Order: sequence, then structure tokens, then C-alpha cells
Amino acid sequence: MEQTELSTPNSAEALPFNADDVRAAAQRIAGQVVRTPMHHSITLSQISGAEIYLKFENQQFTAAYKERGALNALLQLTEEQRKRGVIAASAGNHSQGLSYHGTRLGVPVTIVMPRTTPTVKVMQTESVGGKVVQEGETFDEAYAHARKLEGELGLTFVHPFDDPKVAAGQGTVGLEMLEDFPDLDTLVIPIGGGGLISGIATIARDMKPEIEVIGVQASLYPSMFSRIKGDELPCGGDTLAEGIAVKAPGEMTSKVIAKLIDDIVLVEESELENAVSLLLQIEKTVVEGAGAAGLAAVLANRERFAGKKVGLVLCGGNIDTRLLANVLLRDLARSGRLARLRVTLQDRPGALFKVMHAFDSHNVNIIEIYHQRIFTSLPAKGLITDIECEARDRGQIDGLIAALRSQGYSVSEVELN
Repeated sequence: MEQTELSTPNSAEALPFNADDVRAAAQRIAGQVVRTPMHHSITLSQISGAEIYLKFENQQFTAAYKERGALNALLQLTEEQRKRGVIAASAGNHSQGLSYHGTRLGVPVTIVMPRTTPTVKVMQTESVGGKVVQEGETFDEAYAHARKLEGELGLTFVHPFDDPKVAAGQGTVGLEMLEDFPDLDTLVIPIGGGGLISGIATIARDMKPEIEVIGVQASLYPSMFSRIKGDELPCGGDTLAEGIAVKAPGEMTSKVIAKLIDDIVLVEESELENAVSLLLQIEKTVVEGAGAAGLAAVLANRERFAGKKVGLVLCGGNIDTRLLANVLLRDLARSGRLARLRVTLQDRPGALFKVMHAFDSHNVNIIEIYHQRIFTSLPAKGLITDIECEARDRGQIDGLIAALRSQGYSVSEVELN
């Protein structure tokens, strides 16, 4: 992990909101959002070498912390603004949080989403009362259209992160964390646009000035990392952490982050997948990729966090079920419990039957078998057979491979990235 010092603006420069704004937000939204639980994870602490405390923001009604900031902004609208309604550009958790609380408060909510947004996200937003307008092929085009409608219809734009009222609302997560566990040493917080970490860092520095605040971004989307550290890293790609896949970080949040946090670290896709799997297997809780980023960072930097009392925010649980299934299966493959073995055979009766004896003797279960006769570099009488199988552990697979090779078979394992 890089130890580059963050650039710090003039200490006399006033930030756009302060700890009192976060406390006011907490009073304002009290009873209207879930005061989510926070628990010490014994097993994750043993695995990581740090003392891990989890804040379960995936237990909000819309399964994400975004409700807090959206509600804090809604509650500060004028009567005229409430009547006209609000608008936002979002295809994620902000759209649902704003739509849910806007509808509950009687404020019309319009959400502009790109035309490429999955139907399930459109339906989820509409199901909690939002009016969805689909425009453009990218988020930038949807954002521009939302700003256009803002002016044409006289609506109030509620930014998902680059708004002091929204960020102050998100900071109530950190207020609750330190109220429940005031002896935390470190907070490790996901960064997309920066609203969550800006709010949390603001209240945390006030409540406990010596606390360490570390931000986390996906390696594919290091936008805030690059902004703060002065790098120009590539930004883009298909990340599991789509909730923090932001190409342009907030201007307001960048100022807060530069002044108040200690470092930003990057995590790889395989680390995010592992963290999502661990949280489901150990804590029995479903998180999206962004929600697992904090745990991924701790596990990827064990020496940095060893022995510290670390607070993590499970910031959202809105993950596509098919994607979650893929993540879990890939994790089983990485751990050696699932494997795909590629065996070269002669295309004659009984050839596969003989191989099956080895699987049986090593008690390895066969899931699927695929034959490939045409698209190979083998002679016409040869074939490649891919066998997907499951075992107790990595050692059982290794023993099977060794046995097949000792019998003269050419065996390779199809590996994941």
C-alpha cells in the first residue's frame, strides 16, 4: 500500500459543512431511517489479524446508506421546492433512497437513468415511488438531461454525493459507529464520489481527532485516488464494485477528503469477490461489491491494520442475484473446492470410463463433462475432455491430478484470473 502523503489545503480554508451539520442531520432524520446495528466479528478478526467491527447499512429499507443523505436534503427543502419536486441522475442506490423518502414525504421525485440501465433497477426505483426518465447511453448523458429538466421544470437537483446536505446526512453513519464503539482506532470507508467518507471523516475528526480514516477504491476506478495523490491512473472497466465506479469525483468532497483523511488504498477485483463471499459465508449477510470494499482493503493490507480496532461500513446490499451466484462459485474455485480439469483422451469406447475410476477412488464429485473433438490441435482420434468437479479441499484435487498423471494422462487445470 502506498504511503504517499495526501495533499492538504490551507488549514484555514473553511469546509462546506462541519460536525454540527452532521449532528443536526442525525436529529433531523432520527426515526425515519434505520439505526443499523454494529457488531464485532470474531471470525473475520481472526482471519484478518485486526479487530473487525461491521456497520450493517445493508439493513436500511432500500438496502443502502444513501437514504440518509437523500432524506437530510429532502427535509431542508422549502415548501415551494417540495411542491415542485426533486430530480436526480442515478442508476443506483441514490435513486431508490431519494424516491422512497420523497414519496413518503409527498415530494415528487424524478430520476433520470441511461437507457442502458438494467430493467430491474428501473423497476426497483419505480416500486418505491420514483418517476423514471431514461435518456442517453451513458451516465454523463443522463446527468446532462437531468440538469436540463431541472431548469425547464423548476425542479430541485439532489446530487448523489457532491452536496453538503447529502454528505452531512451520510456522516450520521460515522456518528453512530463512534457512539456504539468509541474505542475504534481506524475507519476504512469506500469511496465513489466521496459523499460517505466526507461525512464520516467530518464527524470522526470532531469526536476523536486521533482516529485514522482510510478510503478504499476499486483499482479499475481510482478517480479520487488520482485526484488526491496527483496521479493519472486509467479509470474504467467492469468492476464488481459498481456502487463506487465513479470516473469524476466530487469537487466539494475532494476538498474534504484532502483535508481530513489519512490515505486511500486500491483493491483488486479478486479481493472484492473474496470479501463478498466471506461476508456471506461468515456473517450471513449479503453485500454488493462496494459494501465489501473495506474488508477487501483490510485483508489485502494485513500488516497495516494488524491489531487495530477497525470499523467497516457494509454500505449496500443491492447485488444482482445471478452475479452473486457467480461470485460465490468463483470463490469456491479459487479455494480449490471447485475445479475444471482438462484431460486428453483417445476417442474410443471405455476411455472416459477409466478416468471415472480415478474420480471415484478420490471421492471427487463430477458436476459436468464437456467433450471437444473438432476445435483441437490433437489428431482426429483424440479428444479433449473438460470435467467440472467438486472436492473437499485443494489437497483432494491435487491428489486426483497426481493420480491421473501417474496413469499416463495429460491433465491441466483451467484457472481463474
